[in-house]
Amino acid sequence: MRRHLAHPRSKADAGVESNSRLTGSTALALLLLLAVEGATILQISSHVSIHVFVGMLLIPPVVLKIGSTSWRFVRYYSGSPAYVRKGPPAPLLRLLGPFIVVLTVVMLASGVVLVLVPKFVGSLMLFIHKASFVLWFIAMVAHVLGHIAETARLAPLDWVYRTRSQVAHATTRQWALVISLAVGLLLGVAMIGPASHFLTNFYGPSGLKPHHR
Repeated sequence: MRRHLAHPRSKADAGVESNSRLTGSTALALLLLLAVEGATILQISSHVSIHVFVGMLLIPPVVLKIGSTSWRFVRYYSGSPAYVRKGPPAPLLRLLGPFIVVLTVVMLASGVVLVLVPKFVGSLMLFIHKASFVLWFIAMVAHVLGHIAETARLAPLDWVYRTRSQVAHATTRQWALVISLAVGLLLGVAMIGPASHFLTNFYGPSGLKPHHR
């Protein structure tokens, strides 16, 4: 009876909480991966392969998080009572959301293209990749600061025995995140060869000096 009373008010409210938990745990995983990716930028010519590997690893969890946040966006603006009760993010974060999604897609896509076809559009893609990163970083600082407390609260809930049973389908949410990371690992491994080729093209055979065309 106590466990039942601890549950959200309705199935619809449980769905909102489920979505929030998935978003929170995925956001934490992304923050950790982005910290590793950011560290590689400090000496990018020496860590191109790691940078590319982690970049590919990021893509499926990014898609998962975009999916969960877009679902909340659609449900809220379509008038779902449960999502309306939860309310939207703060105005600034609401404005930044679509901007961050677009920048993230551009940044990741330009990075993939840069590695795969550097001989044809390398210079242009490198410029787009760098420019989108600068804009993305500025927006992400505000985004992370605005959501850090909520993420810290939500991220562990599905992974702790005491709280995971409060909202149904915790195992499904866990598997969604694990599978996204597994797919990312496969993508990263698949890009090891192209990353080596990219390193030679842009930084020369030694991997230390820029390659001038």
